[in-house]
Amino acid sequence: MYKYMKEQQKYVKDQLDNKNCDYIWLQEYFKAQIRFLSHERLIHLIITLFFSLLLLASIIISFICPSVLLYLLILILFILVFFYIVHYYRLENGIQSWYLIYNKIEEKLHK
Repeated sequence: MYKYMKEQQKYVKDQLDNKNCDYIWLQEYFKAQIRFLSHERLIHLIITLFFSLLLLASIIISFICPSVLLYLLILILFILVFFYIVHYYRLENGIQSWYLIYNKIEEKLHK
């Protein structure tokens, strides 16, 4: 997903530098891309929260009845949640930079 984001960002920036660009089309195209990425961001937020709750529940259960398998589950869930958070962080920062690019398209349209 991150590679896709970078490719789309480069494509739109290249189009903004093009003098013969149809800014109305570019605005609609980029708006659709932002919607796709926002949906992806929402799904990953839900998944991250779900696995975080599983991790928290596993930690609480491990205090009640300690088990080596439960500790292994906690380790696996911790690693998984860590990578989900990193991925969500990249998605969030990517969409924030896309908002700035969208604002540049709006400026070009109104000139």
